[in-house]
Amino acid sequence: MLVFSFKKSASFFSALTLLTALFIPPAKAQVMIPAAPQLAATAWILMDAHSGKIITEHNADKRIPPASLTKMMTSYLLEYELKQGNVALNDQVRISVKAWRTPGSRMFIREGTYVSISDLLRGVIIQSGNDASVAIAEHLAGSEESFADIMNQHAHVMGMNNTQFRNATGLPEEGHYSSARDLAMLSRVKILDYPEHYTIYSEREFTYNNITQSNRNRLLWRDNTVDGLKTGHTDDAGYCLAASAEREGMRLISVVMGARSDEGRAQESQKLLTYGFRYFETKRLYEQYQVLNKAKIWKGTIDSIQLGLTEDLYATLPRGHLGDLRADMQINPNIKAPISAGTELGTLIIILGDEIITQKPLVALDNIPKAGFFKSLWHSLVMFFVSLFS
Repeated sequence: MLVFSFKKSASFFSALTLLTALFIPPAKAQVMIPAAPQLAATAWILMDAHSGKIITEHNADKRIPPASLTKMMTSYLLEYELKQGNVALNDQVRISVKAWRTPGSRMFIREGTYVSISDLLRGVIIQSGNDASVAIAEHLAGSEESFADIMNQHAHVMGMNNTQFRNATGLPEEGHYSSARDLAMLSRVKILDYPEHYTIYSEREFTYNNITQSNRNRLLWRDNTVDGLKTGHTDDAGYCLAASAEREGMRLISVVMGARSDEGRAQESQKLLTYGFRYFETKRLYEQYQVLNKAKIWKGTIDSIQLGLTEDLYATLPRGHLGDLRADMQINPNIKAPISAGTELGTLIIILGDEIITQKPLVALDNIPKAGFFKSLWHSLVMFFVSLFS
């Protein structure tokens, strides 16, 4: 047994310090996160692609002419039609006079010729061809005006509430606008839902009609983790860039609008991506259809039902805080058969400190038929008495 005198001596304080160190755990190192960078641009946003978490933003809902970032919706609609089976990559598209004469950046297609869907898609994504965009619009919808209406319908479904398209190219037109947040949402859908076409966005050049043009996204040459997406520029819009990069399984999307120069949009986008990767991390917490819990079910052929999620659950948080997360499950206490798989029966809540990071519906993972007459009757009696005493 240790006995200490209370004489204030150096040895006393040394012993006290040692005793404290033995019985008091060291404090966890505080995670230092600096303020997000301020950019030389009108608006910007940084989003994690998997979790949808917004890491930083500025004027993200401001309505701004999107210039050629418009073409992300044009190419998305073509990718959508390809996935639906309504068109094929080797389909040939006849080029109209309007498409041929469309001003601005060009793929250099010629009126009266036929061009494959595959070439037109690369002409839009890599060469930012206005002529290719109009050709796609006319092929899919009959006219560019009708195509713009379809663009707006899809934007509405995605929740792009600050977007209105008037054309397929992004050429200046009254009432044609979008926002950094909406374009980040569109980028996320393209990346997650159409991975088979997303690789085109990383291609550095494309040759058509013996003319080779380079991708205008400078980050493709500077950062080997960057693999998309699209540049844009008009006098009204300034210089814009939607970019995406992936490092160690974490994918970020940045949108910068209204930068001062071609070089400026690249530098400002790099600042956002560097900040996000350096100070944040994204982890998959639960897998789609993973059994997370079981719940009591009444009047069913079996007495418990498995609960899980309809999609993978990701969380984006400051680095070093993954171990501080906790999960809370709120489950309906009176679940009765029959139950179909996918029925919402509760909520999974992910919490960091006092902040709710995300919450998702807990759903049934099984189909549970209703039990026979006698078991259903017995469960009805039991439920009556349980409710009476509770």
